[in-house]
Amino acid sequence: MSFGFGVGDFIAAIELANKIRKEFVGAPGQFKAISDETRSLLIVLQDADAAYPNEELSTDQKRDLEDIDKGCRNVLDELQRIVDKNSEVGIACGSVGKRIKRVWKRLNWKPEDINELRSRISTNISLLNAFNGRLTRDNVVKLVQHQEDQGRQTVLNWLTPIDFATQQSDFISRREAGTGQWLLESTEFQEWVDINQQVLFCPGIPGAGKTILTSVVVDYLYTKFQKDTNVGIAYLYCNFRRQNEQNAEGLLASLLKQLAQGLYPLPESVKSLYNSHEKNRTRPAFNELSSTLQSVAALYSRSFIIVDALDECQTSGGCRTKLLTEIFALKSKSGANIFSTSRFIPEIEVQFKNRMRLEIQASDHDVQRYLDGHMSELSSCVLRNSELQGEIKAAIVKAVHGMFLLAQLHFDSLKGKKSPKAIRTALKELSTGSDAYDEAYNDAMERIEGQLAGEKELSKQVLSWITCARRPLTTSEVQHALAVELGESQIDEDNLSPIEDLVSVCAGLVTVDEESAIIRLVHYTTQEYFERTQKRWFPQAETDIATICVTYLSFNIFETGVCQNDEEFEERLQSNLLYNYASCNWGHHARNATTLIQEVVIFLEKKTQVEASSQVLLNSKFYPEDSGYSQRFPRHMTGLHLAAYFGVEIHVNAFHEINVMAHVKDSYGRTPLSWAAICGHEAVVQVLLDKGAEMDAKDSNARTPLSQAARNGYEAVVELLLGNGAEMDTKDALYGRTPLHWSAMDGNEAVVQVLLEKGAEVDTMDTECGQTALFLAAENGHKAIVQQLLEKGAKVNTKDT
Repeated sequence: MSFGFGVGDFIAAIELANKIRKEFVGAPGQFKAISDETRSLLIVLQDADAAYPNEELSTDQKRDLEDIDKGCRNVLDELQRIVDKNSEVGIACGSVGKRIKRVWKRLNWKPEDINELRSRISTNISLLNAFNGRLTRDNVVKLVQHQEDQGRQTVLNWLTPIDFATQQSDFISRREAGTGQWLLESTEFQEWVDINQQVLFCPGIPGAGKTILTSVVVDYLYTKFQKDTNVGIAYLYCNFRRQNEQNAEGLLASLLKQLAQGLYPLPESVKSLYNSHEKNRTRPAFNELSSTLQSVAALYSRSFIIVDALDECQTSGGCRTKLLTEIFALKSKSGANIFSTSRFIPEIEVQFKNRMRLEIQASDHDVQRYLDGHMSELSSCVLRNSELQGEIKAAIVKAVHGMFLLAQLHFDSLKGKKSPKAIRTALKELSTGSDAYDEAYNDAMERIEGQLAGEKELSKQVLSWITCARRPLTTSEVQHALAVELGESQIDEDNLSPIEDLVSVCAGLVTVDEESAIIRLVHYTTQEYFERTQKRWFPQAETDIATICVTYLSFNIFETGVCQNDEEFEERLQSNLLYNYASCNWGHHARNATTLIQEVVIFLEKKTQVEASSQVLLNSKFYPEDSGYSQRFPRHMTGLHLAAYFGVEIHVNAFHEINVMAHVKDSYGRTPLSWAAICGHEAVVQVLLDKGAEMDAKDSNARTPLSQAARNGYEAVVELLLGNGAEMDTKDALYGRTPLHWSAMDGNEAVVQVLLEKGAEVDTMDTECGQTALFLAAENGHKAIVQQLLEKGAKVNTKDT
């Protein structure tokens, strides 16, 4: 153990104590007590040396131990002098031969001297024991704290895996110094910061820089209140590409997580929410998240809620309305301050009527800062010509009219120009006005079209994957997707393109978020442009992507089938970087392709590869530390099950012996018809019914296709099944609930209306608690459904059990 005491330090004391102890062997009886004390000191020294490595000691602890070390060495040095003075090394003869032996002289030692030395040794032993005890207690405290921190993080991760902090880091890193200062210094913003319960709504045109300015606001708040633990800050970046994970419950859970993680210890309401759901692996309902969020926000003296891009928040399921209702409730009940950005969307603007408002647009100074920060990216003819640089800034600032993104696009259009004349010609042609973005994107695509054939093809592959992807893609996923070769059974590592090359061929339309390694289009308007013009630029994109996905899923490495534990499963995902995306999304692309894809047909006939991909698609992971999650998925999924799940009608029809396969059940007891109903694929439901699929086939929980469709709110599928004679009031085995129970509980008004019109029994009680559909609708706050049921004569005085 080395504490930085100097040469020899603590180890010298141990070696000296051990040497003296050995030399006391054979000493006269009067040395026995001293010998025993020395032995005890040695043991304590050795225990300390073994127990506490250097890196675990603080500066103060090292200083204390250095003092103890000096005391030990002083008394041991004195003991050594006494030993040397009162003994000498001699040669003793024995039966075996000669040996070295310490010969003790006649000693005249006063009792008080012996007692003084023993007392000093005992004092050092006590000091060391006390020091060791303090360290042990400290380590116990650290262990308890570590366990508490682990438990705390488990709960926070369980709330939601969504991490907006990564996005915040990405956005703020793109900001040029000083950008957004006009917003921070505005009267409206200062009033919003200083006064409780203020709302500041900041609408802006597309590409005005709303998201970057939102990151500036978040950064400002964290800097201003970094030492004030009574201030809570939570923020959301709504993203059209992440709508699957950004539902109402997910967004609310993220706000709750951010506010909760600023409090020590974790609020009891959050622990209680976790404990009530973790055991049964259930997720909290929206109303539970709402009440918990309110209770946590109330623990702060002030709180700030920031929501960027409300226009990109999905409207399905009432998500955006629910979110706005909740954040306004935080304002009224907890005094929260609300900051939000959006495009000019009437239904959003009306929500902020009579609230403080400040329009966001790129200021001329911000645009100039951006151009100054990137001017070095242009050709040398610009770098050597300050006058030309001034012309570039003046022309772009004049053209963009507050559209920051347009400034970026215009600047990118100059990168290939190699002479002042070419630069000035391009500046004269900069697009302006309402069609400026489309013109800028058209110009970028024309530059792409003018590249070498290989670069042009690579660019369109990158753009098509990013545009059509069902979720954000990482750089590695795109690299591996483009490396797949049709007809091959594995990835050739030599076919992977550097990510820098993939970005550079896309004419500034693609960027990489460094923190998250997400490769994306530069803006939502870019996505909208390609959605409008996809048939022009990459008409076969969906077919090509589906083909690449199923080719990947058919690789030989997956012939072994499903993984047998979490470690093996995670290793598979980490080693095969496109596997997760391909497993979860190939069918969506195949459905959008609308034509039969032979590679899909081949894949669906590969039994083990189909089951392996089903493990990725359907495993149930409820929180990051959820042990055994990889084994919670239905076994014995067939290709027809998968095709029905994704709703690829043309491929369902292509199955041989579909009449027989339609009756096959997976390990959850679900038929292909069950999966089609669960996922709401009306056309596939019709195909399977036409092929003789069993209408009321019950899964292992005795749920029928009708029950599944009703619970998930698929009105058209419910009508189709009822029209074909499906049993309407059948109960499942787990809760004893009918389709009406499930649709009423989950707020599916249209389905409830269909069931009531078809004569569903209104007052049937479930077998779990004796609850009626009316009770479940009321309990979950579905007022419209309560009214529907009452109009059909539902009894209001029925008591549950």
